[in-house]
Amino acid sequence: MKIKTLASGSKGNCTIVLCEDTKIIIDMGISYLTLKRSLEENSLSLDDFSGILITHCHNDHIKGLASLVKHSQLNVYIPEAMYDSIKEYVPYPKCIFVEDEFFINDVKIELIHTSHDAPYSVGFIIEKENKSIVYVTDTGYINRKYLAKMVGKNAYLIESNHDEKMLMDGPYPRYLKERVISDRGHLSNRTTAKYLKKIVNSNTNNIILAHLSEINNTEEKALEAMHEEELDRTITITIARQHEEGPLIEV
Repeated sequence: MKIKTLASGSKGNCTIVLCEDTKIIIDMGISYLTLKRSLEENSLSLDDFSGILITHCHNDHIKGLASLVKHSQLNVYIPEAMYDSIKEYVPYPKCIFVEDEFFINDVKIELIHTSHDAPYSVGFIIEKENKSIVYVTDTGYINRKYLAKMVGKNAYLIESNHDEKMLMDGPYPRYLKERVISDRGHLSNRTTAKYLKKIVNSNTNNIILAHLSEINNTEEKALEAMHEEELDRTITITIARQHEEGPLIEV
């Protein structure tokens, strides 16, 4: 099982998960042509993929979805409650409605219900055989029920959106600051680090910090928060960037 971010941030998000015969796209907040070019540069094509997962309806996660669906045979796997918020992007017949646990071929996927100012939003626990990835972005907090399900996975792609002091001292208007720090906003560096401290263990080998704000955060501050929690130094921590693909990480 491998994971690679193609873009991560407020301008667009897209990640691919590669599991031998089953390959999955998570979110489509980049253009179809950008995705196609990225796949070609990695010796992949859309024909190699088995489906698309969507976290929620915000533009930076779905703006390229209509074009992708138009130019491919891929289906979009979503909970039925999400459909109304993305129906202008995806024809009904192209959707496969899923329960909280489902399979794409031999890959098991469990939904993590997140807290964000979207009509419906989710993250994912993705498992194949003895390998596992947690994918969680765009949430103000993580419910204890789902945090317990996230314990001891091999890799985590998790939001580390903002440094709290940079946000509050920064240029955002007050209403936007309050949105970001609310329970329906985004995870701060400090909150993410505290969550990770509770859930990583000896099974964990990779953490990808995602969706960093270009205004209210820096890579250095995100990493500093992780080090302050004294996470196991053998875990590789990677920053997912907005304008640069991440490495192909073997889980």
